[in-house]
Amino acid sequence: MNVSDFLRPKEWLSPSAGPRYVQLRRRLEEGIETGILAPNSSLPPEREIAEITDLSRVTVRKAIHELVKKGSIEQRQGSGSFVREQVTRVEQSLSHLTSFTEDMRRRGLDTTSKWLERGVFIPSPEEVLALGLAAGESVARIYRLREAGGRPMALECAALPLDILPNPIEVTTSLYDILERTGNRPIRAIQKISAINLEAAEAELLGVAEGTAGLSIQRTSYLESGRVAELTRSIYRGDAYDFVAELRLSN
Repeated sequence: MNVSDFLRPKEWLSPSAGPRYVQLRRRLEEGIETGILAPNSSLPPEREIAEITDLSRVTVRKAIHELVKKGSIEQRQGSGSFVREQVTRVEQSLSHLTSFTEDMRRRGLDTTSKWLERGVFIPSPEEVLALGLAAGESVARIYRLREAGGRPMALECAALPLDILPNPIEVTTSLYDILERTGNRPIRAIQKISAINLEAAEAELLGVAEGTAGLSIQRTSYLESGRVAELTRSIYRGDAYDFVAELRLSN
């Protein structure tokens, strides 16, 4: 079945089935799920969809906008609307303190990083407080786009005291590999996870539409001595990650 036949309104449009834009959104979602609208294929122009469905262009635009917000459709400037290729979701346990590289390695995925910031900097007030820095101390900071299997997955910004990471330029893949070698690998951490909608700059780096759902994670990691070793703020693609925690009955 071609796209035009699939969108003919007699097959799916009903006066009793709710708002018309919702019905069209559902029909487009069905087309994506069944492969009639294949990944990376372009949708017909809004004008053409309106003619096929006998709906107004405002209704068509609203349905497509809903799918853009959900991450199913991508709008490219000057090129139109395209079906996004679905990303394989990754499950990450919250029960173990591991690095991004270690998580992906266990899944057989190669990781790469695009460096956005790496060096020694004046700390932010948040970093001073979290890391217990004295007045005038600097901080080692690494900020990068994390990729796995060739796909952008997360933005990760880690800040550490200089005596724990004297030379941040040494970090080329796994930060925890470097800390392991120097005896400064954290043994526990506290994480705070929040749901967010990605802002324009973050969305562009992660290859998704502005406003797409994401996960913001702030992690404070500790050495065996109890000292704070690392403050990491990360933003993960909401369509790529599931965080899983095992819960046990309290005695």
